[in-house]
Amino acid sequence: MSTRIFLSLACCLGLASFAHAQEFLSGIEWPEPQVVTPGEKPSDAPSDATVLIGTDGMSAWKGGDQWKFEDGVATAAKGGIETKEKFGDVQVHLEWAAPEEVKGKGQGRGNSGLFFMGKYEIQILDSYDNATYFDGQAGAVYKQSPPMVNAMKKPGEWNTYDIIFNRPVRDEKGDVIAPAHVTVIHNGVVLQNSYPVRGSTNWHKPPAYEPHGEKGSLSLQFHGNPVKFRNMWVREIKPIEPTFVPEDTEMVRYKADWHTEKMKAAPAEETSATPEEKSEVPAETKDEAKTDGETKPEKATKEEK
Repeated sequence: MSTRIFLSLACCLGLASFAHAQEFLSGIEWPEPQVVTPGEKPSDAPSDATVLIGTDGMSAWKGGDQWKFEDGVATAAKGGIETKEKFGDVQVHLEWAAPEEVKGKGQGRGNSGLFFMGKYEIQILDSYDNATYFDGQAGAVYKQSPPMVNAMKKPGEWNTYDIIFNRPVRDEKGDVIAPAHVTVIHNGVVLQNSYPVRGSTNWHKPPAYEPHGEKGSLSLQFHGNPVKFRNMWVREIKPIEPTFVPEDTEMVRYKADWHTEKMKAAPAEETSATPEEKSEVPAETKDEAKTDGETKPEKATKEEK
């Protein structure tokens, strides 16, 4: 068979197969995604972001006047600060630098922290060649989860945090039915990958969820060290909601608590096996059938009855 004939035959078979295929349509109707203009540089705020530390001072913060601000750089001093605006699920970009002059050790060196809703802290610390407890170093969910790696730059150099935080989901009674989740990227390196937060991050007691609203402030801690901050902005994350969902759809991804729903496995692909081959079931599978992860015996035969 010549190469030309072979290619023509293969093309015809491929077209025939495509003609018999059917496109999957979920039936869900979605609104058009909003257009967001990204910044020219990764550090620049997108068009829908709220700038918290930029070139215009510290007006976005309660207590911001306590900190030194010069040329777009805020230096921690006197006390912690929190945003005047409150947020729920967010994306945060932040750049920070530990003091160039190294003083102290462990938790006493370049220490600060970024708090979500006043309850959940991502640790800020000079972790460059600085021994401390692992769930208290830079990028840790404080006292809960150490960073997967140490991506710290040298003292005085600028670090970046890009963080996705999803608040806990509560039912009508206020009980947590889905934990908060946080993803932390430090200098382009993933440190926390959708970590399920166990509750408030405390120094003196175990984590536990405490009552709070659906939105809360972002906070920056003052821990006695002149840590510097710049180029901080936040985007509130709002899931896109469908405009129409068929009643019989099995797709539940759009729901706020979709991760608590049980997803059905895809049906097994049809094979070209003959009826005789299909009836040849291995002996070990004849004794029991498995459904939804549970083992259930097959129906009893007439003799067993």
